[in-house]
Amino acid sequence: MATTHDAIVVGGGHNGLTAAAVLAKAGKKVLLLERREIVGGAAVSEEVTPGFTFSTYSYVVSLLRPHIVRALELPRFGLDVLPLETTFNPLDDGRYLLRGKDPETTYRSIAQFSRRDAERAPEFGQAMAELARFVKPIIDGPAPDPTSRSARDLFALLRLSRLFVDAGEDFVAAQLKMLTMSAVDFLSEWFESEPLIAAMSASGIIGTFLGVRSPGTAYVLLHHYMGELDGAFRAWGLPRGGTGSISNAIARAAEHHGARIVTSSPVARILVEGERAVGVVLENGDEHRAKVVLSGCDPRRTFLGLVGARHLPSEFVRAIERYKFRGSSGKVNLALDRVPSFACLPGDGPHLRGDITYAPSIDFLERAYDDAKYGAFSRRPFMNIVIPSLTDPSVAPPGKHVMSIFVQYAPYHLKNGAASWPAEREAFGDAVCDLVEELAPGFKESILFRQVITPYDIEQVTGLTEGNIFQGELSLDQLAFFRPAPRSARYRTPLRGLYLCGSGAHPGGGIMAAPGWLAAHAVLDEGAA
Repeated sequence: MATTHDAIVVGGGHNGLTAAAVLAKAGKKVLLLERREIVGGAAVSEEVTPGFTFSTYSYVVSLLRPHIVRALELPRFGLDVLPLETTFNPLDDGRYLLRGKDPETTYRSIAQFSRRDAERAPEFGQAMAELARFVKPIIDGPAPDPTSRSARDLFALLRLSRLFVDAGEDFVAAQLKMLTMSAVDFLSEWFESEPLIAAMSASGIIGTFLGVRSPGTAYVLLHHYMGELDGAFRAWGLPRGGTGSISNAIARAAEHHGARIVTSSPVARILVEGERAVGVVLENGDEHRAKVVLSGCDPRRTFLGLVGARHLPSEFVRAIERYKFRGSSGKVNLALDRVPSFACLPGDGPHLRGDITYAPSIDFLERAYDDAKYGAFSRRPFMNIVIPSLTDPSVAPPGKHVMSIFVQYAPYHLKNGAASWPAEREAFGDAVCDLVEELAPGFKESILFRQVITPYDIEQVTGLTEGNIFQGELSLDQLAFFRPAPRSARYRTPLRGLYLCGSGAHPGGGIMAAPGWLAAHAVLDEGAA
């Protein structure tokens, strides 16, 4: 006998959990099904080796929307984000950049390369904050559909156009540049010192298969500038207990409002009857029915896997087949018996309590990209490092530490095929650790345990196609009303009763919870559940 619900959510990533929480809070009978034994998707915390808790796939939080935190009362359910206050950039010539909340320290650090840049940095930060504030209403609401003739969509487009007009020509020009320029070109209009441009441009390539000189990476740079903690823009933090604590807090909120969450329950297919989604069938054969189904899985897995092309318009199927994933990020998680000592700034200190970015030059970043373009992992990769245990001692035993290294580039498609990643995995990990050893001599001797994660591993464990952490690239042709396909960017799909609530929907990836929130509200606004 099939059980019936108002809504079924497929996938317990943080977006699926958010959708479940919103619907349950609205009084709907909600069932969430997660294939793994834990919820969180790519935002999980796991004790992979005894005593050490890793944020296995993700590592920091910034984009989590404040209004969602407030509405779901996530601090009440255990969310506690600890701010990261510095950005440390070791360089190859023995110098370094150290930027943070202390304006004098930041000024002196930048001024060693360019006094002009040091003076312009606060102005740049303010300009980016203004750009982010303009984009904020766009990412916090459904993507405007320029082809729609509905009164609601026309009003949304009118409101957006008024924002452009009121902002002035200079502001509009800056927005257009953000959408079309490379991160390097955009930053070069502001700054002249290469160490600063290189360090800042690295934010434009995270989660993409693009180089810092590739058009469109300026927007990805802005995407990462939209971080907001406690009202402060460009703020990043570490959730106490790892990024899984975000997912767990949302799950507790959902259960508090009556949602039922079932783990170890992989969905085999979405039930379709008469051009409508009516429920799901699990791999064990169990059937669950609902008025609506929301999928937190990525677009390809949802439409071509769980639904099946035969139930969808051919034009839509072709659009999903063209949708780009191109996973390019890897991760190395380490348990250490001591903190590293960097040659350019030895010993412990505030520089280790923020994020440590190794991007010493523009050419360095482009050479790392060159490796990936030809089907190899970067032998000298871009690295973004955090040591969470210095901020949150709960994730490691006393006197020991956890290090998280986000790595670009690790292309899903190696020249010998994605399935060759298991044979390449440890060599990839060696390349990362060897590079850290160059910067911090003696580092490798401190390693107690190492976990190397490739895009292939991310796909195999979490189900993210090609291991793309954003459920699809944040390229210009895959943003706003194009995400994941034209006329299917408002969480509704060509199949009645089926909604997309993961990062493959607007506004995209990162731990922001906006797609889940907006999809659930689309269901409620239409009275579908």
